[in-house]
Amino acid sequence: MIKYLKQTIILTFILSFSFAGELELGASIPLGDIKMTDISGKTVTLNDVKMENGLLVNFSCNTCPWVIAWQDRYNSLSEASNKNKIGFITINPNTKNRAKIGEGLDDMREFSKKYGHDFLYTVDKGAKLATAFGATKTPHIYLFDGKGKLVYRGAIDDNARKPKKVKKTYLMDAIQAVGNGQTITVAETRALGCGIKFAEK
Repeated sequence: MIKYLKQTIILTFILSFSFAGELELGASIPLGDIKMTDISGKTVTLNDVKMENGLLVNFSCNTCPWVIAWQDRYNSLSEASNKNKIGFITINPNTKNRAKIGEGLDDMREFSKKYGHDFLYTVDKGAKLATAFGATKTPHIYLFDGKGKLVYRGAIDDNARKPKKVKKTYLMDAIQAVGNGQTITVAETRALGCGIKFAEK
């Protein structure tokens, strides 16, 4: 019984810690003017990417199995965002030994080409944006409305590895709700993915 209680306490601590410091719903876009390098070589900011109805920020990478499993949905999410006048950007926050673990800019270009990406894919130098957002996973999603307020955060859907068995399309539902000026039914879910590789201080 004591062992069970200890495990429960530890699990509760881990789950609560994962939300600690994360950007709260209703918060404004942080570091909107910080410049990032895209795989095209151009520099962009979050404010540059934001459109009339909002901005979708996806913290992602090249090597995480969870990211790879969700790849078949990235382009459709980008298309849906554009259709609903929501800017779409994917950001790579992995900074620890970036070039050695397949997360360098050249690796990003190859990854994007392999999956036929049609959206911005930028480097989060020093993981400043990931830190400001409180992002902990790849992928980790943040959707802002036209006023720049956070209206959804968390996962893409409820089944990364088996797309045909997805029952809850959290992010797609949120995109369509924002585009149509409707209230998002599920505004917060737990991000599932690999831990962001922050540089050692």
